[in-house]
Amino acid sequence: MSPGRIAAGPGFRATSGGGELRVWSASATAMEIVVFDEADPGRVLKSIPMVRGGHDIWHGRSRSLVPGRRYALRADGPGAAPHAFDRDRLLVDPYARGLSRTDGLWQSVIVDDGFDWNGALKPATPLDESVIYEMHVRGFSKLNPAVPAELRGSYAGLAHEASIAALRELGVTAVELLPVHALLSEQRLLEQGLRNYWGYNTLNFFSPHAGYATAAAQAAGPDAVLREFKGMVKLLHEAGIEVILDVVYNHTAEEGPHGPTTSFRGLDNANYYRVDAHGAYIDTTGCGNTVNFGNTAPSDAGGPARLVLDSLRYWANEVQIDGFRFDLAATLGRDANVAYDRQHPLPEAILDDPALQGVKMIAEPWDVGINGWQTGNFADGWTEWNDRYRDRMRDFWLTDIARERGSGSAGSGIGRFATRLAGSSNTFSGERGPLASLNFVTAHDGFTLADLTAYNQKHNLGNGEGNRDGSDNNNSFNHGQEGPSDDPAVLADRRKAMRNLLGTLLFSAGVPMLTAGDEFGRSQHGNNNAYCHDTELGWLGWVREPWQEQLHSVTARLIALRRANPALRPQRYARLGEHVPGASQMDWFDADGLPMSEEDWNAPEQRTLQYLAASTPVEEEFNRILLVVHATESERDVALPSHEGVDWYETLWDSADDCLGATRLENHAPGAVLRMAGTSMRLLRAH
Repeated sequence: MSPGRIAAGPGFRATSGGGELRVWSASATAMEIVVFDEADPGRVLKSIPMVRGGHDIWHGRSRSLVPGRRYALRADGPGAAPHAFDRDRLLVDPYARGLSRTDGLWQSVIVDDGFDWNGALKPATPLDESVIYEMHVRGFSKLNPAVPAELRGSYAGLAHEASIAALRELGVTAVELLPVHALLSEQRLLEQGLRNYWGYNTLNFFSPHAGYATAAAQAAGPDAVLREFKGMVKLLHEAGIEVILDVVYNHTAEEGPHGPTTSFRGLDNANYYRVDAHGAYIDTTGCGNTVNFGNTAPSDAGGPARLVLDSLRYWANEVQIDGFRFDLAATLGRDANVAYDRQHPLPEAILDDPALQGVKMIAEPWDVGINGWQTGNFADGWTEWNDRYRDRMRDFWLTDIARERGSGSAGSGIGRFATRLAGSSNTFSGERGPLASLNFVTAHDGFTLADLTAYNQKHNLGNGEGNRDGSDNNNSFNHGQEGPSDDPAVLADRRKAMRNLLGTLLFSAGVPMLTAGDEFGRSQHGNNNAYCHDTELGWLGWVREPWQEQLHSVTARLIALRRANPALRPQRYARLGEHVPGASQMDWFDADGLPMSEEDWNAPEQRTLQYLAASTPVEEEFNRILLVVHATESERDVALPSHEGVDWYETLWDSADDCLGATRLENHAPGAVLRMAGTSMRLLRAH
């Protein structure tokens, strides 16, 4: 696909005679641009007929189409299903870079998108050095007293020096923002007096959500909203922090056939959405509609696949976004028969596009359609959310321990844990390597880290669905008491479990993602689906108890240890008997310091492991670490392994210690015996 061909597609372009607007619709029989009066935004100034050109691109020109102008589209066409044309309905331009609302009507706005980046460059953090921080723009700074009140909960609030200082202190390399494309709340939520806080309900794929801008920017209009967004990106980049957007191309805010018609349905329902022969929606997203990537090739001049590529190009180049996380990405790879195809042209085009090289591409590799779970089945170049990693690590440190308390046996050994720790080579192919795995223990969807250790069941009554929503399979363990506790033993067990999970996440091969608030033990009081709570339930707290400050310090230490020890973050899988640059040579030992046997790997009672990893340097200096994992509640003596080239071990961190100062930074000779606390892990550097 050539850049020249991309330039011929939909969108607004300034001309010597005003501007030209181009819109794609294969089914329309007529289309026009409705221009609104600058002085009275509710008054229609004039209508501009559009002409169908090649590749079903409709175009219209006018001297009125200049920055600041509000406009809408009207489209006419066949009346029978699967079409949904209404020649009187005013529609949003799918390529609008600004939106405004007047008297309940959405209007597209031509923006002045000029911005002085002042030399700010993308940080270009290598994937193996990345630590991603999943967060909500509004929720991050909403309660931060160090951020001026007028900036809290906004793009500018995230860009404030206090916010950036907090991110730098923690040590993360990238923020992954929950959806920031212009969005709507579902009709059902509005009827209940709730709103879609997470934002997975996109109205437009080119406009930043105005509701996350400051009140001053909102009052000044879409130009100011866009400038505030770009200013946020610029300041984060200057601080060395990348910006990744969670993007929702799989469905839109138009919901099912009875949802609001704002844009795509009115322009070409039969081609923008998946419909059957009778016009009924084929829904693989669970959100009422599914964008159709089965019939339109990305190389076409218009259509859904082209819209995705153009949107990505816009955000990556004109807004300087560093990466994208694709919600329900399996939907983007479904063919004309609604079957997932690993070689579908759209995901391939996203990776191959010259304008998107160097941009991080992260897939949520599933949807709710037939054969929707596709973890490990995306092409080389994609990093995937690894739900197998999430479930195994939760089980290992939580539900296995609960089982051990009940029956005396955890029922699960060390083998599957070690596979995930080493980069999930049983899920991702050799050519893709460990960086194909985005490792996470929690995400926005589900229990927080603290709630994983405090609740056995979800508590979602506040969502208005009778506690039916949210997953029932949480792989959590309340450590003997549901919810808040003042029992010191219960609290100690919960906090150590959090440290174990954080340590596991940050010491695993792959790309770690930390959920905002987990670094200090944020709770949602057992709600594992808080998508509809734009309240303190979903916002980060900045006034914290001493134990939360300690956990925050531990998390920052773990991130620093990952950064300082390249053996923890291999770029490739090692191969037996070969020198593989960028890989970590891994050796595995039991509690006696002896090589693991086949029986050890498969024995359910074997819950103690020593993992010796040595880097194969490409650019960084040679590094070797030893990670000791002990996952039963009884203490155990562990003999450190003897290994060629290792003279002594230096203790770096012990999860049994609830604060950094408690860890004794001792040196140990090979063969020395360490007393491991129950359910704990220890990281040492080998010298």
